[in-house]
Amino acid sequence: MDDNFSEESRTIVLEDVPDYFNELSDYLEVLSNSQRLKILKLLEKRPKDVRTIASEISTSYENTKKHLDKLIGVGLIRKEVGLGQQTSKGVHPVWKYSLVPGAMEAVVRNLGIFSNMRINLVDSEFKKKIDDVRDQIEDEVCGEKPMVIILGGPDDGRFFLLEKREVRIGRIDPDREDSYDEENDIVISPEYSSVTRISRPHGILKKEGKKWFIEDRASTGGTFVNGSQLHPRTPLLLHDGDMIELAKGPAGARLLMILPDAD
Repeated sequence: MDDNFSEESRTIVLEDVPDYFNELSDYLEVLSNSQRLKILKLLEKRPKDVRTIASEISTSYENTKKHLDKLIGVGLIRKEVGLGQQTSKGVHPVWKYSLVPGAMEAVVRNLGIFSNMRINLVDSEFKKKIDDVRDQIEDEVCGEKPMVIILGGPDDGRFFLLEKREVRIGRIDPDREDSYDEENDIVISPEYSSVTRISRPHGILKKEGKKWFIEDRASTGGTFVNGSQLHPRTPLLLHDGDMIELAKGPAGARLLMILPDAD
């Protein structure tokens, strides 16, 4: 995507790239199964073996194994040798399954991008399929929580849940670590050097009712929403799928808004 992220750049004609269309269709098919989403949720905290997973999702060993193979196929989980439970014959090695680091963040990021682009398809049901899968994942795995996902640069794929009514956004400030809240503020890597430091934030996200607004705090590089520059200290209403740019160019940062209840 180019730096301006214009409306034209948001139009994807998937019938012109059949291989990509088929791969994305397979990816959505894997994620559209509620049992597989339950497995992903189960593996968030610690690795588990097939029999434990089967018991917790109330299905057979054989079905569970098929679901796990599908999730491995799209790169969401991995298996490694571990130790099973103690038995009268001792402890035996078993395959234990765990989430690939950053897997769920990548899923939310990918579906967030596609569900908010104008996809030109002969079959409009494909766009609906993307939205349906994303809704399932938000309901069963992530919850219906608003979040911000960073696109590009060293923090690519990292996401921040929006859990307080006011969230500051800016580049990490190593000289003033006591001036921001690591658990609440959106603090990004120093490599995004065009972004104002968090101690005097580049911008602020504010929640009013169920609506979220963004305000540029007179930053040097400026703040852009879907390519249009904001007026400093003037809040702008945000919508699900809006693209925020903190400054322009390779040293700026691009953020995707995921707002399930915004509209």
